[in-house]
Amino acid sequence: FCKQLDLLVARTHHLCFVLLMSWLAKMAFLALTATRVATAFSAATLRSVGASSSSAASSSRRSLTNAAAVAFLDNRNRGASASTTAGRFLSQSAAAASTCTSSITALRQSTVVESELEKNLGVSHPAFDIISTDIVTEFGAYCTLYRHKQSGAELLSVSTDDDNKCFGITFRTPPSDSTGVPHILEHSVLCGSRKYKTKDPFVQLLQGSLQTFLNAFTYPDRTCYVVASQNTKDFYNLINVYADAVYHPRATSDPMVHAQEGWHLELEKIEEPLTYKGVVYNEMKGVYSSPDSLLQRDAQQSIFPDNTYGVDSGGSPVEIPNLSFEQFAEFHQKFYHPGNSRIFFAGDDDVANRLEIMDEYLKDFGPSPESKPASTIQWQKKTFDAPKKIRNPYPAGNDQPETHMIMMNWLVNDRPLTPVEEITVTILDHLLMGTSSSILYKTLMESGLGESITGGGLMSELMQGTFSAGLKGVKPEDADKVEELIMSTLQKVVEEGFTEDAIAASMNTIEFDMREFNTGSFPKGLSLMLGSMREWIYDRSPTDALRFEEPLAELKKSISESGSKVFQDMAKEFLLENTHRSTLEMFPSKTLEEEQLQEEKDRLAKIKESMSEEELQKIIDTTTELKKLQAAEDAPEARATIPSLELSDLKREVTEYPIAVSENEADSGVTVVRHEFGSTSGI
Repeated sequence: FCKQLDLLVARTHHLCFVLLMSWLAKMAFLALTATRVATAFSAATLRSVGASSSSAASSSRRSLTNAAAVAFLDNRNRGASASTTAGRFLSQSAAAASTCTSSITALRQSTVVESELEKNLGVSHPAFDIISTDIVTEFGAYCTLYRHKQSGAELLSVSTDDDNKCFGITFRTPPSDSTGVPHILEHSVLCGSRKYKTKDPFVQLLQGSLQTFLNAFTYPDRTCYVVASQNTKDFYNLINVYADAVYHPRATSDPMVHAQEGWHLELEKIEEPLTYKGVVYNEMKGVYSSPDSLLQRDAQQSIFPDNTYGVDSGGSPVEIPNLSFEQFAEFHQKFYHPGNSRIFFAGDDDVANRLEIMDEYLKDFGPSPESKPASTIQWQKKTFDAPKKIRNPYPAGNDQPETHMIMMNWLVNDRPLTPVEEITVTILDHLLMGTSSSILYKTLMESGLGESITGGGLMSELMQGTFSAGLKGVKPEDADKVEELIMSTLQKVVEEGFTEDAIAASMNTIEFDMREFNTGSFPKGLSLMLGSMREWIYDRSPTDALRFEEPLAELKKSISESGSKVFQDMAKEFLLENTHRSTLEMFPSKTLEEEQLQEEKDRLAKIKESMSEEELQKIIDTTTELKKLQAAEDAPEARATIPSLELSDLKREVTEYPIAVSENEADSGVTVVRHEFGSTSGI
């Protein structure tokens, strides 16, 4: 995570957040699956504590955002100790489990709360079919999966004891080119809708809201819209505005929205040169000026030549102006149908109300048999007979050193991984790159071949995982040595493996961090949504994505029987002998930025030369109209459509958190203060 901050800082605020969410989702999964492994070693103890163990992990997976960053940051800065004794590994785990037992017993989830949550399973509504009900005991989540009869939309209702209620709508939006249409649409649907008439409803909504989270973000294959609030009326206000925005946006009927948020030709006087303007266009120009951003983009595209991950869903500045308004509107019509959406609720609000609110929007749509199949992500097969080497320039200033960036990239899987394989490859990643003493990370840092690490190791939030590692600040003559060092280190791992104590250290560290799971200011429901979406968005079970007990037990058995061999075999298959990989070398160019600016000027000059005076005047008129619309205030009747809270909607009582005080606990002379949590995640 730390290694990626330089990449994120170079980007504008919105895209920073988009990429941060994607990165945090990956961080959380890495830490979660490592948690899964370590939990297996205390499975027997967890089974003995009864009801409390059923929700022992509830907070460990709920925060897929800030807590994930905290956990991963901590893990990346801790060294794993080395030992060779498998027995020590098992005894350490048993000791940890024994410590957990008294804590879980002392802080047991209320059976009353469990009973109330269980009543929310299978709540019926005439507009919905119930597909399945499930209790994810790892997180104390009572889940019902619905399908809307008329539109085909799927809805996952998760009941928890969390008053920070979370709602999200996710659409599978695979782009076929780099015009950035998913990204532009994400911006544009928030610019007014059928019911909410202002130019930017969320600006006014925030003035009268107690929201704890409100944002949208674009992945390479999906677009998510998420809100959260602890105030029930406020929560429903946010849901209504978001639902109307995504299903009935003004953007698809008003070309000015596409022009403002995406791109447009701008001209104020006929003798002046044409220019490109637009929110996303300007944003992505900033992104493409960042060397680290270019490195990550080129790396991904180098190993995905045949599917949607080989293009840029955020948009390339060269390609964005090729997106017409008609293509923009067609993309919304094709992919934003409810039948292609996954609707998510989590928290302590009423399930019947959730269904009723969404039916009000979904009943406007009939079935769309083509939407979901059209958005299916195609697998990138491992087709490289030999590894590829790619050299691309990056923009550098005159005062910057002429050092290179080298990164090796692997396509990890071209088939679905089993739950055990997902856990195993995640632990392997942590053993290789997870801490400053992890073998690959340490070897690269101590080699003297570069100034800092690049490549985040395993990236697994998409359908297919990738693995990347390399160095920045490499001298040109040392470029080939970086690849040789990485491959020789992997060869050593395959031949010698990892010590049992190193494996235990990785898993136990992540286990505690993930069980603690301090979510900071981010809602826990958001993590449940992002976690379930890792499977749900690819037409698999959303609740299976949150489970870990069974694969943990299987991995525990494998480690007890063969020790490090399970990781050695995986390193050999997925990395060392995997020829579907690329080595990307980025070299500095002090003229690249100037060349790109000149290419843009030449392109615009050619466009202007091809236009008649009448066409140029139309651009001048459109420029004037757009600026006038941007400067104009919303009409009072438009502002009146935006819901807001009244003082009477606010909770006046101070929330009390009951405690039990025990003086001289067990004749120890110690005073113990207890507060009952819904879950302590096994700590």
